[in-house]
Amino acid sequence: MRTTRSLLVLLAGLTLTATACAPADSGSTSTGSGSASADACAKDALKLETAGTLTIGTDKPAYTPWFVDDTPSNGKGFESAVAYAIAEKLGFAASEVTWTVVKFDSLFSPKPTTFDFDINQISITDERAKVVDFSSGYYDVAQAVVATKTSPIAGATSLADLAKGRLGAAVGTTSYDAILNQIKPTTKPSAFPDNDKAKLALSNGQIDGLVVDLPTALYLAGVEIEGGVVVGQVPNAGGGGEQFGLLLEKDSPLTGCVTQAVDALRADGTLKKLETQWLTTSDGAKVLS
Repeated sequence: MRTTRSLLVLLAGLTLTATACAPADSGSTSTGSGSASADACAKDALKLETAGTLTIGTDKPAYTPWFVDDTPSNGKGFESAVAYAIAEKLGFAASEVTWTVVKFDSLFSPKPTTFDFDINQISITDERAKVVDFSSGYYDVAQAVVATKTSPIAGATSLADLAKGRLGAAVGTTSYDAILNQIKPTTKPSAFPDNDKAKLALSNGQIDGLVVDLPTALYLAGVEIEGGVVVGQVPNAGGGGEQFGLLLEKDSPLTGCVTQAVDALRADGTLKKLETQWLTTSDGAKVLS
C-alpha cells in the first residue's frame, strides 16, 4: 500500500475522528501478565532477545498508513512512531532498536519468538491470548468495507446489502472474521495471503468488496484504488470495542513493562497525538447495520 509522498502527507494531515472507531482514551485491554515494578522495568533489568537491543517484529510489506515507504526503521507512520515512543519509554534510543520481519500468519503460535514485541495491526482476542501475550491496546479500531464505484455493493446501506456481494479479506485477520460473523455473506468470502493481493483482486473485479481496518480502507479508497470508495463500517461483534495491541511471547517477562509504556503514552496524550499526525479522518464512513 505504497504511493507518492505527497498523497501520504495529504492524508496524514487529517485528524482521526474518535467516534468512528471508539474513544482513543477509553481505557486499555491487557491480556498479559499485568503491571510490573519500576525496578523490574529498568532498561538493564529487561530480559531481551538480544542484550542491549530492543528487537521489534512486523510483517513485510509494512503498509501505509501504519508505516511509510515499507521501512519501519524510519519512525514514520503510526505504528512505527508508536514503536519508537514505546522504546523511548523503556529507555532505548532509536539507535538501540532493530526490526525483524515476522509474517502475520506465523504470530499466533506457542513457539519461541525472535522479537521482544511485534506491532502489526494485531487485534486483541481471547482466542489469540491463549497462545500469546498482548499489551494493553494502543489503538481502538473498526472494520470497514472498501469497494470501487462500479461495484454492485458500492451503494450498500446495510449489512444485508453487503451480504449479497463477493467479499474478501486477508486470511487469519479479524477483518475476515467480521465478514463471517457480522456480514454473513451468501457467497463464501475469499481469503488472501495479504492485503496487496486482496487489493489487486478488488481492482480486477474478482471481488466486490474488501474488508480491512478503517484507516487502511480510507487510505486504499483515497490513494491506492482507482475509483475507490469506503462503503461503510462494520459494527463490532456484540457491540464491544476492538483494539490493536503489541504481541509478545506467551508469559513474556516484558509484557507488564510494555503495557506500562503503552498506558503511559495514552495518559500523556502521545497516542492521540500520533493518531492525529498519521491517521486519516473517518470521512463520514457510516456504520452499517
